[in-house]
Amino acid sequence: MTSPAEHAADTTPALHGAVVRDRARLKGHTALLRFARHYIEMVVAMVIGMVVLDPLESLLTSALGQPHVLHGTMVMALVMAASMTVAVVGWMWLRRHRLRLIAEMAVAMNAAILALLVLVQVGLIGEHALLMSAHVVMFLAMFVAMLARRRQYMHPTR
Repeated sequence: MTSPAEHAADTTPALHGAVVRDRARLKGHTALLRFARHYIEMVVAMVIGMVVLDPLESLLTSALGQPHVLHGTMVMALVMAASMTVAVVGWMWLRRHRLRLIAEMAVAMNAAILALLVLVQVGLIGEHALLMSAHVVMFLAMFVAMLARRRQYMHPTR
């Protein structure tokens, strides 16, 4: 028969290994949750940017006597991208992300819109598909930008 001290000595390495594995698994889940939370925050910021800034843009152009300026589909796509980008940049700045990450996110979002505008110009997609495609492409561009710097988005130190 083994004494309690001997039994504890036999199980301690196995228990320690299980604890280490559990901590690593939890740390991985926490990092994924942090990444997902940031992505959701960016999507919410984009929506807020569209909802809040769109009426302001309309008021501004009306006040300047040029309300028709925003009526072209391609102009609307650019204005929408600018509204979304301003909101995302503002939120990332408030959350104290590094300027490099903020700039990369802004570039990714706007490069996606510019690529779509090129596709419209060469006739590969129509203007009617531009605005809906723009949302999808911007969401994907943000996700790709985040994947490229996943360590910064998954860990608390940025």
